[in-house]
Amino acid sequence: MIEVGPNSYGKSAIRLVKVVRGGTPHRVRDLTLGIALEGDFAASYRDGDNAAVIATDTMKNTAYALAGEHLTGSIEAFALVLGRHFLASGAEVERARVSIDEHAWRSIGAASDAFSRDGSETRTARVVVRHDGVEVRAGIDGLSVMKTARSAFAGFPRDRYTTLKETDDRIMATQVSASWLYGPLADPDLDFDGAYTRVRATFLEVFADHHSVSVQASIWIVGKAILERHPEVAEVSMSLPNLHHWTVDLSPFGIENDREVYISTTEPHGLIEATIRRSGD
Repeated sequence: MIEVGPNSYGKSAIRLVKVVRGGTPHRVRDLTLGIALEGDFAASYRDGDNAAVIATDTMKNTAYALAGEHLTGSIEAFALVLGRHFLASGAEVERARVSIDEHAWRSIGAASDAFSRDGSETRTARVVVRHDGVEVRAGIDGLSVMKTARSAFAGFPRDRYTTLKETDDRIMATQVSASWLYGPLADPDLDFDGAYTRVRATFLEVFADHHSVSVQASIWIVGKAILERHPEVAEVSMSLPNLHHWTVDLSPFGIENDREVYISTTEPHGLIEATIRRSGD
């Protein structure tokens, strides 16, 4: 027997910009959204029956239509509004997934109506709405950070192909992709903006203060601190590319290079990923 397996459909890369003009300066909300539905849509694949299929163009229009009234706070709250709307749109819908990336714009000087795009990082939200509950994951992407001291890597196994030297003093640089899952939302009015600001601040503080013996250990130290300080967070996932900085050999020119001049590389790079979570104990 041949049957339709797991499937979903939706609209990706919806670009939405909202300008809030009530204050000084204005506020620019610049979002990229994705909406996906899962449920009993086998007939649309198997039989070409679209009776239960909400047009993806309708999904796009719904995001625009609801933004005026509901995009007033956090992107997590707006994602929940969209997810609940589509979950209630038809009996066939069993699960609605909404992803939102928010791109930051900063005001220029004292001007209330002039902005520059801050491309240094992107705030993210990934929300799943089901009939039996919701899942909210917040995050940050593209945050570039570096440690110029208190970073090491040693004690790793060596074989005939190993050329990397052990070091107790190296540059550690990475472009962070991190997300954290909030626990069961007993409080539907959780301050997502405040929680995001606090978790981000903890990440930066602990990253700056700790001694890194490896990127793996750094993920553990930072993730553990986030869980200890923020009880609303159930788990933290991080993807940290190790963006290598190699000391330039200047000896052919008769110049000593005491950890001052480096070659910065982006490819190839190490990629270290892990989830730090609360145990069931």
